[in-house]
Amino acid sequence: MATGTRPGTTVEEIYRTLRERIIEGQYMPGFRMSQGALAAELETSRTPLREALHRLEADGLVVAEANRGMEVAPTSPADVEQHYVLRLLVEPPTISGIIDQLTEDDLDRMTQDLEAMEAARHRIRDFQEAHHRFHQNALRRYPKALAELTESLTLKIYRHQRLYLSHPHAPEHFTSVDRLFLQAVRDRDTELARQILEFHLIDAALGLVLDSDPDHRFDALLVATRGLGIELGTIDDNRVDRPASLRWRRLGAHADLELHTSNLRLLRTEGDSS
Repeated sequence: MATGTRPGTTVEEIYRTLRERIIEGQYMPGFRMSQGALAAELETSRTPLREALHRLEADGLVVAEANRGMEVAPTSPADVEQHYVLRLLVEPPTISGIIDQLTEDDLDRMTQDLEAMEAARHRIRDFQEAHHRFHQNALRRYPKALAELTESLTLKIYRHQRLYLSHPHAPEHFTSVDRLFLQAVRDRDTELARQILEFHLIDAALGLVLDSDPDHRFDALLVATRGLGIELGTIDDNRVDRPASLRWRRLGAHADLELHTSNLRLLRTEGDSS
């Protein structure tokens, strides 16, 4: 911050303040982002405020409405499904591609963040922040465009979690899957890390979407999983019952994984004789 600049008046500060208020639900979906009212509230001029609002629009957190200016964007289970599908298509193969670039310092930070997740299991906001940091360690190694896309999607998912997730604490199995993922990364096992991350993202998508709408009919998730050689079972008329089943049908997939959560259970990969 430049010397003599009053706190809260730079574009970055205004952007972060408004983003936090949107994510935390202080400004709910549909809230009108009146430039006059916001400029008075934040004690700033309209020029940096306007730029901050355009950044929030690029993030997908506010939308421009004809004759109404900007308002906080809606969020729905269908939106969350789409966000997770894009992450599913982008992140697991990216992890496979950058796994050798992760340093011992990166892995040590991931270990510390995982321990923070486990310690904060009954404090859901602290848990979510530690979980975000855990995956950020790898995200820093993504190519720039993929990192920006993933961060934007994660931000939208995090907002929906803050607004609608009702669980008072994080399930224990959530951290156990991340621990297996971390070990696969430490072992530089590209296929195993990819599979565990795929499972993790599908599990999280099912959990958040079905918590919001138990009768949600999936579309994009079913298309994406089929394309990735992943079979999702327990599906009737595009409705997914919990726990759903998952099986990898692509060549080279590990057949001996043992993963099970309240949302998703793993079936043996086809061809495994055990």
